[in-house]
Amino acid sequence: MAASPSMTIMIAAVRKAARGVQRDFGELSNLQVSVKGPGDYVTAADKRCEKVLRAELEKARPGYGFLMEESGTVTGTDPDHRFIIDPIDGTTNFMHSLPLFGISVALERKGEIVAAVTYNPISDELFTAEKGAGAFLNNKRLRVASRTDIHEALIGCGIPHRGSEGQAENRAEIALVQAKAIGIRRLGSVTLELGYIAAGRLDAFWERNLKPWDLAAGILLVREAGGFTSDCDGEASPLQTGNIIAANADLLPQLKKELAAARKITSA
Repeated sequence: MAASPSMTIMIAAVRKAARGVQRDFGELSNLQVSVKGPGDYVTAADKRCEKVLRAELEKARPGYGFLMEESGTVTGTDPDHRFIIDPIDGTTNFMHSLPLFGISVALERKGEIVAAVTYNPISDELFTAEKGAGAFLNNKRLRVASRTDIHEALIGCGIPHRGSEGQAENRAEIALVQAKAIGIRRLGSVTLELGYIAAGRLDAFWERNLKPWDLAAGILLVREAGGFTSDCDGEASPLQTGNIIAANADLLPQLKKELAAARKITSA
């Protein structure tokens, strides 16, 4: 299926921004780094990437609003559309020359994510999805993994940064899931991890205390690849709560059961 005009614009913007990120990745020693919070670094590359993305998208869709990790909310003249941007998701990986990070752009229409692009500029893996049109990796159709038993599942998770909330709860969750799953992986880039769910590389994933720009593109990728997303503790939207489980229909309730058991342990 041919890409929509909006998807074509998003891909072009991401690829243009990626050229600067690729250069900066090769010259890490020259980057100017400032500390935004515990374990959360903002680099000159992060800010430059966001600037390019906004400029390119604004030029093509001048009335659309923006929600961006670095610059916050920009209200557009079109109240129905906005782009949600994470210029480099996985900044800590980036700063340590670990090539696991992604540029993430989602298009929201009337509160619903309708298009998504996640790009790893080092591996040249481009994940795309449009509502009702499927999810793709470099133009190859994606489908979530078909495993149905948590004992056979490779599961991704988040780990809170030093000093952030949820440390004890996270340790309890990992302990219970680790006892059931074949393995646990923490990759350090939510947008890539959700892309990997869509591609069947990971069977399930969970993380808490995230922001909309961490999740927006990945949620659509998972859903268009036949997967499901949910809040960790209920049925609310992960975009509203910042907590997410992503998996196929069989594994999602099994993982949610383990997380509920961990919550009982930490709240006792």
